Amino acid sequence: MKKTDAREVVRRTTVALAAIKQSIGTNDDIGVDLFASHHLQELDQAYWRKHAGTPHPTPKQIINLLELRSHWGYESHDGIDAFDFTLPGDVTNYLISVRFNKRGEIEDISMES
Repeated sequence: MKKTDAREVVRRTTVALAAIKQSIGTNDDIGVDLFASHHLQELDQAYWRKHAGTPHPTPKQIINLLELRSHWGYESHDGIDAFDFTLPGDVTNYLISVRFNKRGEIEDISMES
């Protein structure tokens, strides 16, 4: 297995978060809006006040909180094929997962549990 390139991890993290944010409100069925609305309903106002500064954040404010939980690869790759993002504080089992192809381009974005 190849050694993971730290610069490529940073690049893909940045690209993935930008793509996730661009999908807010597009109803393109990748789960970003569902992720935001689900967590707005499920998490209490104190959590939102602490992390978003408001008890009722917008979907954009919720998605802006996403943190990289992990990145991983398939058997023959170098650990940077999929990047999983979630909310801070270990409050959910749900993720927004971004998968990259061999050329380092986004192949898929989905909500996972």
